[in-house]
Amino acid sequence: MTKKISGAEFPLAKIFSSEFEYRIPSYQRPYAWTVDQASELFDDLYDFHVSEDEEGYFLGSIVLIKEEGRSEADVIDGQQRLTSLTILLAVIASLIEGEEHRSTLNKYIMEPGNPFEGLEPKPRLTLRGKDQDFFARYVQGMRFDDLLALGSHTLENEAQKNIQVNSQLLLNRVTDRFGNDQQALRRFVGFLLQRCFLVAVSTPSQKSAFRVFSVMNSRGLDLQPTDIIKADVIGQLPSEEMQEVYNARWEDMEVELGRSGFNDLFAYVRMIYSQEKAKRALLEEFRDHVLTRTTGATALIEDVLEPYAETLSTLREVNYVAETDADKVNRYLHWLNRIDNSDWVPPAMTFLAEHKDDPTYVEWFFNRLERLAAYMHICAHNVNQRIERYAQLIAALQRTHSRDDRVQAVELTEEEKAAMRRALDGDIYTLTARRRNYLMLRLDSFVSDGAASYDPTLLTIEHVLPQSVPDGSEWEQQWPMPEKRAQWVHRLANLVPLNKRRNSQAQNFDFERKKNAYFRGRSNVSSYALTSQVLAHKKWTPDVVQERQKYLLDALADGWDL
Repeated sequence: MTKKISGAEFPLAKIFSSEFEYRIPSYQRPYAWTVDQASELFDDLYDFHVSEDEEGYFLGSIVLIKEEGRSEADVIDGQQRLTSLTILLAVIASLIEGEEHRSTLNKYIMEPGNPFEGLEPKPRLTLRGKDQDFFARYVQGMRFDDLLALGSHTLENEAQKNIQVNSQLLLNRVTDRFGNDQQALRRFVGFLLQRCFLVAVSTPSQKSAFRVFSVMNSRGLDLQPTDIIKADVIGQLPSEEMQEVYNARWEDMEVELGRSGFNDLFAYVRMIYSQEKAKRALLEEFRDHVLTRTTGATALIEDVLEPYAETLSTLREVNYVAETDADKVNRYLHWLNRIDNSDWVPPAMTFLAEHKDDPTYVEWFFNRLERLAAYMHICAHNVNQRIERYAQLIAALQRTHSRDDRVQAVELTEEEKAAMRRALDGDIYTLTARRRNYLMLRLDSFVSDGAASYDPTLLTIEHVLPQSVPDGSEWEQQWPMPEKRAQWVHRLANLVPLNKRRNSQAQNFDFERKKNAYFRGRSNVSSYALTSQVLAHKKWTPDVVQERQKYLLDALADGWDL
């Protein structure tokens, strides 16, 4: 008998109903969404809600192992969205006034039970393992004050930390957007439950469910939006000879960038033309924003795709060529490519396509663009904030500018500079690993005048003053005040980059022994200027660290012109 695969679109009111009882299998990864994804989810929902658009909002799809007619469903794909949406609903339920409203909303979080239907009280969503007790107690139980009061040392894993920080973020977002306007908050709840949709794909077989998941997430040679655009565009040409010529030019671009990179090209071009975050499928938006503003296939290929494909190749391969300043430009491209997003690429393409033959202006622009990208990277701007800022830059780049009248939108404002200085003087170690590593390597490059090169796959960031100070140790003698240790332990001055993970037992050694066992390489030196500077110190006291903090902040301020 054939295993039946079914799929249908449901509003959240149905997704979080008695028809579905979600369980996260133990083999799934833990809850991993950070504030980046949680803030993007809320901002997208809120922006769509206030746009007064009567259409529904599509939240994507989930893949379930679920037998027809039964509510039990193992989640193969969709855990992150279901968990984050549950947190959002619980946050709103905790803030909404009126016992009737709260209990009505709570039924989308917890199955209240119905003895006449044989339904037991239970959570709509059950997380994996020990995270479920934590999730049920604090989120599904709406004990957010208790959750946010928990110290980080009491949280057992990253999933629980993510639950805590995302709960805090969503509480802040809902409070900031709605304040005491309960009527507006209830309208938002109605939008979430009735006009936000998920497609649930269900199959009773685990094998079939994984096949569906694999197909939905395939990066193989399935038909891409670019293939459909190509058929439309090339098909418009009046003769077979022209079609052959432009088909060859199209395929040359695809070979140069690779299939994935070629699809990225179309997404970047869409951004250059629309200057806003994508709201619909790439094919639809490319047709609306790009094809409607070009005059036929030849113009699209010659005037749009080929120039931008050339610049994209330069950006990705870090191979800008000019008689002067090329090395400087390529160093900036090297750092830009280490940023954990590619939102900087469309403005870079826009600039380079027009001004690649002015190396002095190119060098100045990419100096400023790297600083702008680093600012948003280190200050943890989410995708909506980045898109908005880069859209302003693209709009400015499309106006007249030159080396003698430079585009000012790439410059940081005084407020942005101040925000970046505050972030740099904060607890750097608490940043995500990619932000922390980027900053430490960039700082090392400023200290070493850019002469060093690094293999980021071998990088770890370690503390000099350890996070835990043993009783009776030299560290306790030199740092007797716990509040002083807490003030400095995660800041720039107390962190060093290492080119491999050292023996964890050495973490709490006294300073001199730690230098020898932990920070020195095989040649008795370090690969990093920052670490070599630490090795030169004979002691590591609060005065030394405070002086070093000022030195490092000055190096960053000089390097990024803050």
